[in-house]
Amino acid sequence: MSLKEKITEDMKAAMRAKESEKLATIRLLTAAIKQREVDERIELSDEQVLAVLEKMLKQRKDSITQFEAGGRQDLADIEKAEITVLSAYMPAQLSDADVQAEVQAAVVQVGAAGPQDMGKVMGVLKNKLAGRADMTAVSAMVKAALVK
Repeated sequence: MSLKEKITEDMKAAMRAKESEKLATIRLLTAAIKQREVDERIELSDEQVLAVLEKMLKQRKDSITQFEAGGRQDLADIEKAEITVLSAYMPAQLSDADVQAEVQAAVVQVGAAGPQDMGKVMGVLKNKLAGRADMTAVSAMVKAALVK
């Protein structure tokens, strides 16, 4: 079963169970997927659906930061609930040790000599770690590895 099919099935299950918050979040996700499909005139693959999910998760995290800074904990809690629903569709996250090993392997593979090669290393890692690691943390690890 593809990721899109799983999302659709979960939407139907949420409708039957009358889980309005979960249903609203899944509908936002399906709308974002359909919007991208219409814009690009393609059928999204699982990897592309994961990219949409990552973007939505990042937006939610940014919103939480802004809401908490503005003293709107009620809105931050809504965003946190949406993150919980969206995170269920993401693949299992890699541990820091696994990510660090991937970073070291990518540095060796590219033959990176210093910070100027960060783009090359990140290009390799983005494909390998998409959806399985926080790319902001990966970027920091790459920068630390290249500065040494």
